[in-house]
Amino acid sequence: MNVLLLGGTGAMGVPLSKILLSKGFSVYVTSRKSKGAISGIEYLLGNAQDDAFFYGVLERKWDVIIDFMAYRSARFAKRLPSILDATQQYIFISSARVYSESFERITEETPRLLETATDTDYLSTDEYALSKARQENSLRDSGKSNWTIIRPSITFNESRLQLGVLEKESWLYRALKGRSIVFSEDIADKITAMTHGDDVSIGIANIVGEQKALGEAFHITSEEEITWQEVLDIYLQVLYEELGTKPKVVMTEKSLNLNINKYQVIYSRYFNRRFDNKKIKQFVDVDSFQKAEEAIRACLKEFLKNKEFLSINWKLEAMNDKASSEFTPLDEIPSLHEKIIYLAERFGVTFALEFAYKVNRFLRKK
Repeated sequence: MNVLLLGGTGAMGVPLSKILLSKGFSVYVTSRKSKGAISGIEYLLGNAQDDAFFYGVLERKWDVIIDFMAYRSARFAKRLPSILDATQQYIFISSARVYSESFERITEETPRLLETATDTDYLSTDEYALSKARQENSLRDSGKSNWTIIRPSITFNESRLQLGVLEKESWLYRALKGRSIVFSEDIADKITAMTHGDDVSIGIANIVGEQKALGEAFHITSEEEITWQEVLDIYLQVLYEELGTKPKVVMTEKSLNLNINKYQVIYSRYFNRRFDNKKIKQFVDVDSFQKAEEAIRACLKEFLKNKEFLSINWKLEAMNDKASSEFTPLDEIPSLHEKIIYLAERFGVTFALEFAYKVNRFLRKK
């Protein structure tokens, strides 16, 4: 059986490709960058957002397509007929963020934000939770049933360690540079479900080729409850054990990310999330999923062996520095453009422009 992973190089895609390989499937993964050889996995080098590459890949026909890509809703609707025609089972990776706030445990029938939200400004956007819900609707309206919807919640591994709305590049990077972690009281007490990417991947692998999964939606999440404050405390304890010092923490009243990606904060991290996994349990033993504290500790320890970060949001870094009364050395910021972004947010636009002017004068003299 040939299985294609579109964009399968993240926290779920990497372990999933290995699990599928161990089950005897032929595994193909699209990737924009050349990957180290993994025996049995074939990487299709190209950008799956590029139509020529994308439709060329679909021409090969696949038994199963598992799609980790992020699309604008209109583009997804345009591509969908070709996707469904190219495979016997299309597994669409949606998100548990589609669900509305619920005071009961969330099931697959819990109402979605797309139907319940009353904020017209929000509904006029194609924000992640709304776009995923609209794309789910496109599947249901396709006239076909050779699809399965998967809704993961907060997934993590050694390369992705979240804290509320913050990726590791916005909190752990600061801690390792000796600056304060800036978190917020409005998110700290909220309940979440953190699920190791390997466990979600096992769940996805177990519905591959399952006729009973066609035309259905499933979330694959831990049923364990943990607050974001408890997650932070685990991180801090591991850093103390590994580095010999506990990072400082500055708690703001409101999340600074309300100024950057406010809808993710308001319509996701402000919700308490508890999940009921009865539906997916017919395919995977959810009770065997890794326990949050033990798995988070192990992943952070593993990350600290290499400390590889993705790009830093220097505007947010400046906001964090302002909140903690700290400063980032300019030689730590890689480009002039990013330095100006940082300085404009940290000290004001006038200061940033004066800096840029002085740099230009210096360069002209050289």
